[in-house]
Amino acid sequence: MPRDFVIVEWDDPGGNEWIAPFHVHHADDEAWHVLEGSLRFRVAEETVDAPAGTTVFVEKGTPHAYGNPSPAPARYLLVMTPRIEQLIARVHERDWSDVHELFREYESELLPPPAQS
Repeated sequence: MPRDFVIVEWDDPGGNEWIAPFHVHHADDEAWHVLEGSLRFRVAEETVDAPAGTTVFVEKGTPHAYGNPSPAPARYLLVMTPRIEQLIARVHERDWSDVHELFREYESELLPPPAQS
């Protein structure tokens, strides 16, 4: 039976302006639920600080990035499609020569950083 979505628990030690750079998934939605600490999101033109207990949903086609600029650690759930899970695994394997092409293979796109608001 195919999976419709995947839930993983991740943590970040803090001090990471962007865990994932500005990008867009053209065919997949994605969501985060912050369990401890806080995360910062850039969703289209909006910056959102998400303390523990906050859920952030990003609809397909919406440019976004997230990080943990605080020096404190954060723990969160990432809810994603299997396609995004595969893309993340490939990014971490570093078995690619062109990261932009890699993103295109998964119906996603890396974007230039947005102007500071």
